[in-house]
Amino acid sequence: MMCQWCMKHGAGKKWYMNAYNYSNELAEKENMKEYLTEQWMNFEQVFIRRIMGFSSKNLGYKLKMPIIGRILRWRAENMIHSEKKNRNPINADGHFGQVIPLEDAKIIMSELAAEPIICNYCMCRWMQRKEKEAVCINFGVLSEVLEKLPRFIPKERTVRIDRETAMEKLEEFNKKGYISTVWFQPVPYINAICSCENPECGAFTLRSKFNLMAMYKAEYIIQLDQDKCQGCKSCVAMCQLNAIQFIPSMNRVIINYDKCFGCGICRHACNYDALKLIPREDYPGFDGKY
Repeated sequence: MMCQWCMKHGAGKKWYMNAYNYSNELAEKENMKEYLTEQWMNFEQVFIRRIMGFSSKNLGYKLKMPIIGRILRWRAENMIHSEKKNRNPINADGHFGQVIPLEDAKIIMSELAAEPIICNYCMCRWMQRKEKEAVCINFGVLSEVLEKLPRFIPKERTVRIDRETAMEKLEEFNKKGYISTVWFQPVPYINAICSCENPECGAFTLRSKFNLMAMYKAEYIIQLDQDKCQGCKSCVAMCQLNAIQFIPSMNRVIINYDKCFGCGICRHACNYDALKLIPREDYPGFDGKY
């Protein structure tokens, strides 16, 4: 599925590296300000997506039902990936993301993101645990919308930031263990890099609990150099997605590549240079598996 977005919205390359997807020209053409204003004014409803009348918080057993489950899954995937003209912003139609490593996040912020750039509260954290933490970096038309909605904006500091500050913040969040994700909001417009935690992030929850593709794995996968690994287990504790396991008999760790999202966070925990990201397409059996 991700290959589809790269072909259609990325000129055959990564969809999030297409400069047009960030442009004010696209935002104006697709009337994004109106869509985003309605979406974010009603964010509390957006977070708990309703699918055929069912809340995304209690979809589990319904998705397992033989007939209604298939219908619900089809409907949910169509909402998440919708490119229809009359999309419903309160259902967050056309709103999904992909994990990216810090390196790609910095390229976006330095070269592609439209101004103004702001850093605002993560509403997933607020909805999940009533904690306000400014770790979402938004840009372009979305920034202009959010600046008018006080509940998203930290009161104690200037909201707008420059590109260099945005890159510094992304690195700070990354080293804390927060996963960088880039967002269509809605397809094909890109206006956010979130620094997520699992399971606070609503999209990670939809993916991990219900296997709904609101969050895609990165274009990369982690590679472990067993000769350099010292079995310190620091990376095990850093990985939020349980993709790294310690094997006592070997005094080494192993990677579960089916669980690895390619975020690269674990690299910050390794003092022995045993972990590096490689393109997903270069790893046999995992090319195209997002």
